[in-house]
Amino acid sequence: MSTTWLVTGAHGLLGQDVLAELAADPDTVVTGLRREQLDITDPTAVRAAVTGHRVVVNCAAWTDVDGAERSETAATAVNGTGVRHLAHACADSGAILLHISTDYVFPGDARRPYPEEAPTGPVNAYGRSKLAGERAVVELLPHTGYIVRTAWLYGAHGPNFVATMLELAARRETLDVVADQHGQPTWSRALARQLAALGRAALTGRAPAGIYHGTAAGRTTWCGLAREIFRLGGLDPERIRPVGSDKFPRPAARPAFGVLGHGNWLRAGLVPLAPWDDQLSAALKEPEFAARAAAARTSTRRT
Repeated sequence: MSTTWLVTGAHGLLGQDVLAELAADPDTVVTGLRREQLDITDPTAVRAAVTGHRVVVNCAAWTDVDGAERSETAATAVNGTGVRHLAHACADSGAILLHISTDYVFPGDARRPYPEEAPTGPVNAYGRSKLAGERAVVELLPHTGYIVRTAWLYGAHGPNFVATMLELAARRETLDVVADQHGQPTWSRALARQLAALGRAALTGRAPAGIYHGTAAGRTTWCGLAREIFRLGGLDPERIRPVGSDKFPRPAARPAFGVLGHGNWLRAGLVPLAPWDDQLSAALKEPEFAARAAAARTSTRRT
């Protein structure tokens, strides 16, 4: 028997990969709704959209971190209240909710990876808005709500750090990149596969509800990531110059340490995501990134 899934925010960087991953399974019937098709701040629309679906994957979000600092109420309407509407609808219909959250719910002052149960303490409006969504899921869906925190996400669909580095490589001889923020670069396609596996495990009762950290294993800095992008792309990594965060002042504070632990995957009988450099190596072989890297190499030879 087929299982019905709903993906919100289905045109975003992660949403497109989740939709493709689920659509490839003949036992899954998936509905993907873009932001223009479903406004999650509208409770009536949310209730109608959720009805008839067994699993909901919420990829809809306000993701403009600096914009949230200027418009926290608007960001919280999406990342907090909108998620509450989804959780209410799932509670009423009996659907499982997989909700995407962020490492920004933590203060970023740790020295070891944050376990799933670590105390939260966001340092910016975006983190506070996402934490409001997490609390709604925990409150309303204690047995069927799954919070998956991710970070440093990149992929073929939409703006992201990996695509930006390859584009800039074609235009600039050197690039200054922050070396004092630590995190886990995560490929959206790998996370999409993990979300599909989690949803199926939830359906069969193998994965308990709660918080999971959907980030790559290992850790690096933005500078380390940029250098690895260049190296794997056939470019000189020494073109990347390390600088401090103060070189790029932003409206919203960024946590200096966003490394997450992955213990709950193992407790659920699921394998955590692969190391970040393995994921990056696989991603750069995909057509979208391979073409960008080739263009950067061609530009470098011309100069």
